[in-house]
Amino acid sequence: MLKIGTRGSHLATTQAGHVRDALSRAGYDAELQVVTTAGDLSQAPVERIGIGVFTSALRDALFRGEVDVAVHSFKDLPTAYEPRAFLAVPVREDTREALIARDGLTLAELPHGARVGTSAPRRVAQLLALRPDLDIRPLRGNIERRMSHVESGELDAIVLANAGLVRGGFGNRATELLDPRAFMPAPAQGALAVECRVDDAAMREAISTLIDASATAESLAERTVLAELEAGCTAPVAATATFVGGAGAGAGAGAGAGGGAGAGAGASITLRAGVFALDGSRQLIEEARGDDPETVGREVAAALLARGAAELMN
Repeated sequence: MLKIGTRGSHLATTQAGHVRDALSRAGYDAELQVVTTAGDLSQAPVERIGIGVFTSALRDALFRGEVDVAVHSFKDLPTAYEPRAFLAVPVREDTREALIARDGLTLAELPHGARVGTSAPRRVAQLLALRPDLDIRPLRGNIERRMSHVESGELDAIVLANAGLVRGGFGNRATELLDPRAFMPAPAQGALAVECRVDDAAMREAISTLIDASATAESLAERTVLAELEAGCTAPVAATATFVGGAGAGAGAGAGAGGGAGAGAGASITLRAGVFALDGSRQLIEEARGDDPETVGREVAAALLARGAAELMN
């Protein structure tokens, strides 16, 4: 019975449960083991408590041998290569951002000065670019706690990843799904990262059954932008990629695991990424297309840097 390490929130255990069920269908018996992370013990904004705060404890448990597999939201993983880990990216959930607003309102319909909850700089910047009149309020906690602020009337709306809503069984709560061309998601949003120890051949074989070529290629392209910009998961950077597979398309060791995504003949990936001023006053958007996710990611990042992305992020 292999042990799957996960955070203890409803969303995290649901996501890890999907991985457990997929491994079970592939013939591997598995059970969940909850690991408490520093992020679970703090209500401070993520940008204050550090990049990787939700993933380091899971990785520590993995490398100590306390669990065989760790399941992360891929957007939470640092972009730095981790040589001790083998990583697989399963089928990706919806990448879009979701608005949950009182009275079924959309973003455009929110009244002047509406109170909107989010602590992600990327979301704050894009909200203010579209609606500079909004009153942005800090927001932390699990999905249920965040939604409760709208239910109580404390906030008029909140913005969350639709993937989390769908996986958590709350997909019907969204009052609007935001167009990713107008409101871009975080790099690798909606993707899971499933890790095992690189020297554990049996576990590598097991989680390799989960690998999805499209999710791997898209996540790799998006996270390459983040890495090239030397930005963390809390930076005001967004990216969205679309992979079209060709003959022989497949996945290697997974995005960010030192492996790559085998695109296959005729495959292509289109990547659009942006860097935003926190006050919404300025944004840099670049787009590129090619057949190699990392090459496309580097191309987009280079174009952003050439236009002053580093200064804008600082």
